[in-house]
Parts: sequence; C-alpha cells; structure tokens
Amino acid sequence: MLADPAGPGRLSEASPTDKIIATDLGYAYRSRRRADVVALEDVDFTVKEGEFVSVVGPSGCGKSTLLRLLGGLQEPTRGSVSIRRDDPARPLTSPVFQEYSVFPWRTVEANVRLGLDAAGVPREVSAPRVREWIRRVGLEGFEESYPSGLSGGMKQRVALARAFIMEPEILLMDEPFAALDAQRRKIMQEELLGIVREKQNTVFFVTHNLDEAILLSDRIILMTARPGRVKQVFDVPFEHPRSPELRGDPRFAELESTIWSELRKEVIVTDGESGQEAAGSPKGVQPRQGARHD
Repeated sequence: MLADPAGPGRLSEASPTDKIIATDLGYAYRSRRRADVVALEDVDFTVKEGEFVSVVGPSGCGKSTLLRLLGGLQEPTRGSVSIRRDDPARPLTSPVFQEYSVFPWRTVEANVRLGLDAAGVPREVSAPRVREWIRRVGLEGFEESYPSGLSGGMKQRVALARAFIMEPEILLMDEPFAALDAQRRKIMQEELLGIVREKQNTVFFVTHNLDEAILLSDRIILMTARPGRVKQVFDVPFEHPRSPELRGDPRFAELESTIWSELRKEVIVTDGESGQEAAGSPKGVQPRQGARHD
C-alpha cells in the first residue's frame, strides 16, 4: 500500500518499484506583512526502492524544505507527496538534520536509545544495538557523557546513530556530515555506504558537496535558484560497492565538472540578478578540492 503523509498522491501512476513520488509539489512561506516567499514550485520526481538520491542546488533553493515535506514535517501548499510503506514493523522515515538535535538532559547512550524506548523495545534487546551504533559512529567511551561535554561534530554523530539504529525504510538526511571535520566526514561517508548496502535503505540526501553526492548517490537531482524546481537529474554511472578510491576515476571528475557547470549558473542567479561572478567558488557550494571547474 501507499502511505500518503502529505495529501492524496497520483497512485494510479505508481510503478511497483517507486518508493517516493512527488507530484507538482510546491511550497510557499506565508507572511502577513509581505508577499509570500515561494520556496518550491512544480517539483516532480520519483525515488525507487533502495535508491540513494542526492539533491544539490544553490543556497535558498528549497532543498531542506523539500526534505521536510517528504518527512511530513510540513504540508505542501501545492501538489502531493506519496510514500509507499512496505514493512509496518519499521519506521517509515527517520530524519537527520544539519542542526544536531540531541537532548541535553540525556546521555549519549540515552539519546541513541531514544527511538527504541519510544517504540517499546525492551532494554535487553536495545542495549547491544545501542552499543553497536555508538561504536560505528566512533563514540565508544562517551556512552555516559552529556551533550554539554561534546563537540558539535560528536553531537551530530549521536544524531546519526539515533537515526541509523531505527533501521527506517527511508533515511532523510539534510547535510548530516556538515558539522564533522574532514577526516570524520570521510569515515562517515564510507560508513553510510556500508549501512545502506547492508540495510537496503532508501535515502534522500541533501548536500552542498558535489564530491559527496557523486560518491554516495545513484542519482543526483539539481535544483534551480528559488523558487526551486528540478533543473536536471544526473545518473551516477558507478557500480556498488563503492570505495573512496572512486574519486580518482576520470569519470568522477568529469561528472563533477558537468554538474558544477550547471549548478554554477544557478548560484550566480542566487547571488544577484546582475550576473556578476564573485571570485572563486560562489557561496554555498562545495566542489571537490583540487578539481577544476572551468
């Protein structure tokens, strides 16, 4: 069956492999004092079951809004989102946001265990799972620590473990590695690839980092400047399993350059209608260090 957290979807057009269907999706932020701000407009796409789809675009194009619509955290002002539920025993979605959302009165262990407690999972069952995920995100030894004693990157790893431990059908991830240092970010990228391969999650991933998007994704959705629309969808031509060495493949750099060429145009629009370019990479976009984007 199809669960529809954001209004009726066009279910008759769904393929058996479609997990998420966005149809004519739009969202406007209402204001009493000024004109409405249209964040998204005429957005259509599908995500297949088990697919890893990343979304890139200039700052302010509605990427995070789109993720919240998929999670049922906001209601679209136009169009619909349909999500197929396959396993009632698993959470349908689990979000991870770029702002680390941990409870300051709970220890690392208690924060990671939060969803399992809410689901009524007995402690004797949840305890080994909690230990395993704390280990996998590199927080062994901090189980009894409180968030006030953790760095921003460590807090974000707590949030990641809390999402992963629930084993949802769909992971909704909004810049989940942004607070991590470069070394830990690469480790968590590798860990995410392994988790998705092992658990067969469907992933909807928002990022500014093209290198990250290509390494992780099956497809990449490029959004226009606000109001965000789907400008182009890029297939990532690399087989799984993947490793960090993939970055050395000439096709990797070629795809990154192609996406950047189109994204750059949208960033310039965002930075000002004058069309004047700032020196270097425009604000809000992170092409790979050392890669050329002529």
